[in-house]
Amino acid sequence: MLHENNTIGEVKDEVLYQVAKAAFEGNLHKIEATLPYEILPGTKPKFRCCVHKEREIVRERIMLAKNINPADGEPCHNTVKILPSACENCPITRFSVTDNCQKCMGKKCMQACRFGAITMARDKAYINPEKCKECGQCYDACPYNAIVDIMRPCRRACPVDAIQADEDGRVWIDDEKCIRCGSCISKCPFGAISDSSRMIEVIDYLKGDRPVYALVAPAAEGQFGMDITMESIRKGAKKMGFKDMVDVAIGADFVSDSEAKEWAEAHEAGKKMTTSCCPAFVHLIRRHFPELSDHISTTVSPMAATARLVKAMHPGAVCIFIGPCIAKKSEAGQDQDKEGENADLVLTFEEFQAMLRAKKIKLEPVTLEETQNGSIHAKNYSNSGGVTRAVKQAYIEHGGQSGLNVRQCNGAAECRKALMLLKAGKLPEDFIEGMACLGGCVAGPGNIQEERAFKRERDKQLKRADDRLVTDTVSEYSKYEFSMHRHHQTEA
Repeated sequence: MLHENNTIGEVKDEVLYQVAKAAFEGNLHKIEATLPYEILPGTKPKFRCCVHKEREIVRERIMLAKNINPADGEPCHNTVKILPSACENCPITRFSVTDNCQKCMGKKCMQACRFGAITMARDKAYINPEKCKECGQCYDACPYNAIVDIMRPCRRACPVDAIQADEDGRVWIDDEKCIRCGSCISKCPFGAISDSSRMIEVIDYLKGDRPVYALVAPAAEGQFGMDITMESIRKGAKKMGFKDMVDVAIGADFVSDSEAKEWAEAHEAGKKMTTSCCPAFVHLIRRHFPELSDHISTTVSPMAATARLVKAMHPGAVCIFIGPCIAKKSEAGQDQDKEGENADLVLTFEEFQAMLRAKKIKLEPVTLEETQNGSIHAKNYSNSGGVTRAVKQAYIEHGGQSGLNVRQCNGAAECRKALMLLKAGKLPEDFIEGMACLGGCVAGPGNIQEERAFKRERDKQLKRADDRLVTDTVSEYSKYEFSMHRHHQTEA
């Protein structure tokens, strides 16, 4: 049951937990209609104007947990979706004049506006929203700070201007522009934007006959609390019904090895390249800089590499990626043209935690010696700059010199700047590492803790790693054959 002090994250977690619990018990279809009343009993509202609106928002969240778009009742294509009932009609007009305005004779705001949008009314300046182009010149010019910028948080967070508003003030997402990064989800203070879930399908797989493997991202280390390691997660996943857990750091080492070879060839040919690990960054290139698509590394992501390895080792296996990334959902199985090219489905850490809770599984510290999978270079893939360091390491292991010049882009804004330079032919570096999330995957929108909250524990766990090489991991699995390159390019 929810109460007035619950946060957006706690409301989301409660809905995911209730849906996961019902799905495991096989009675979701029976209790779906009554779940909003169980989650929000009584007649008094806790968050919104009335309990009826609160229940409607919960109902829409249940739909998203079933991968259904609340707006049209159809399966979700873009995993980033609007909860219509939760959108609180934030102001459309970005700049407005406050009572601080002194109606001064300087009229610097009027002089700064190039579109004739500002006039002097009886008591203060007035901005005509039909003429305003939201350039911000008046905001910068006012000596009294009387003009405020109240741009919607979701729109401000979106790095590609994919958030739009209709005539009623309700937001909608331009799927053709959206790069699935999830920034808008993190920034909306009303929880009106969320990600759709394939959690029920994962539970169906766990109930089925095929062996199901959990592919866990390196960002999981430290995410689930003090002394909860990858081996702790492995034990928890097996209790849930997974055949086994595979550390995606293994796939990251394969990616470092493959990209090092690609970068060496490109460097020799004088061709500039970008990384391909971050699906939001890849979406950014294909949707907003399509002329640069040929510069994307053809090496698959660590998720895809790990899935291909597991399916080479265990034909017929189902691979479920578990990590902090929402964009990974658009990269996984639903967008494959050829079976086995990637993970079949994706869970965020939030969804995995809800499933653990639904099965009453508590992750416990492992007393035995931890089994390391993948190099420390692979484990650091989840940090901004980690991919560059790992690929350079693999490059050196293959006999290359440390002369690769890489631009490390931390966040979508830096990625855009680098791509604009590349497009203009003015990028001084040879390669671009793109991470859409500030800080890297450890700051992904599907995390259950903010990076600062678990960084100390994560750093402590990483210090235990040995000094194995990137190529040591690749050699260990050398008897299994699979491609490390994309066969095609897809959009999601």
